Amino acid sequence: MNNETFFELLQRIAKWIIRYYDNIESYPVKSQVEPKEIYNKVAKLDNQTPASIDEIMSDFEKIILPGITHWQSPNFFAYFPANTSPPSILAEMLTSAIAAQCMVWETSPAAAELEEFTLNLLRQYIGLPESFNGVIQDTASTATLVALTVAREKKSAFSINENGFDGKTYRVYCSGEAHSSIEKAAKIAGYGRNNVVKIPTDAKYSMQTKLLEKAIKEDIEKGYLPCAVVSAFGTTGSTAIDPIDEIAEIANKYDLFHHVDAALAGSALILPEMRQMAEGIEKADSFVFNPHKWLLTNFDCSAHYVKDKETLIKTFSITPEYLKTAVDEQVNNYRDWGIQLGRRFRALKLWFVMRYYGLEGLQNFIREHLTLAKYFAENIIAEGDFELLAPVNFNTVCFRYVRSDGRMGLDEINEKLLKTLNATGKIYVTHTKLDEKYTIRFVVGQTNTKKRHVDAALELIKQTASKLV
Repeated sequence: MNNETFFELLQRIAKWIIRYYDNIESYPVKSQVEPKEIYNKVAKLDNQTPASIDEIMSDFEKIILPGITHWQSPNFFAYFPANTSPPSILAEMLTSAIAAQCMVWETSPAAAELEEFTLNLLRQYIGLPESFNGVIQDTASTATLVALTVAREKKSAFSINENGFDGKTYRVYCSGEAHSSIEKAAKIAGYGRNNVVKIPTDAKYSMQTKLLEKAIKEDIEKGYLPCAVVSAFGTTGSTAIDPIDEIAEIANKYDLFHHVDAALAGSALILPEMRQMAEGIEKADSFVFNPHKWLLTNFDCSAHYVKDKETLIKTFSITPEYLKTAVDEQVNNYRDWGIQLGRRFRALKLWFVMRYYGLEGLQNFIREHLTLAKYFAENIIAEGDFELLAPVNFNTVCFRYVRSDGRMGLDEINEKLLKTLNATGKIYVTHTKLDEKYTIRFVVGQTNTKKRHVDAALELIKQTASKLV
């Protein structure tokens, strides 16, 4: 493919992207295909002979596109936002074109230094003190694995790194509403899933700190080693907030590594009025949130901050001769700050977004979603046939339909409501269980979601629910 042909194809793809966003509301938000449908169609193609871009694009539109759930649709209210934006997309195109391998400073100095600068600026945006140093991980799950591995090495004085497991039982604590990535990280980092101690939550689904301290004391008496505690600033199920400051005091008292998981809700900290909700965050050992969820930066880009970068680097650094450079003592080699050796130039898209929108633009974006979530909550409750099941701390509304004709229980009715809504293709919502109650989650966070989309969703939910009973 010569440059002239490549240029023509770039223009074609650019036009396709524009048409896609112009028409995105015409697609079913949730893909309506059946399991293996896409696989079987692709398998029937001639996958051995070279194909033209015309053929590939035709198959893309006929086969692949129907199997896409449209996360960028303004009618996507499921799971969590994974929004993007034009500057982020443009930067991602440049990143793909440059195709740099950014494992150490020398392999692309701009990548390392832009990552350092952008994370320092983002740290200022969210109000973290300068004692924290940032690195971009691919996801918050990876950051949690990194944090628990660092905690393990700090507790063992790096003996596990050098000699393997020592037969001691290391314990991790989190709330019963914490993200599943904590259990997964505990499995991988060698704690064992059964050594994740889940602390009961209160009426707001926040960790009960008295029960945390009680569990730690009991573990010490049993001969276990309390090692780490993970606070949630916005749980996945209901965006509950753990009492970070109280947990920090307990962590300090019992010498536990304290990691704060703010994967979704951390973006809200760019609003000064939201920071009191994260009181004590400066006392944590590490903190993570995802600009790729709710800060206009497409996946993947997870901002991971640590207070003690030397312990982090000591945990992960291995330097064979072929990776040594003359400037290693003067720069950040981010391959030492996490699991992967190879690293993408993720900082470029974050920098584009921050430069293009500025702090005020990003703040307005978050404020609008917070307003729309509260608007949805107020209006769904005003109907009298629905109830809220959790506080609306951020952009997530947890609710359920409460009418029944005796033929179905409320869990069954709400599950049917959710499936019926999603089958329309007009919106997409997902569920969780809170206090064993089937709970519908409505999450406002996509880039182009406006009040009219929330209004349409409200009307659809009310009309659909009324037909179930």
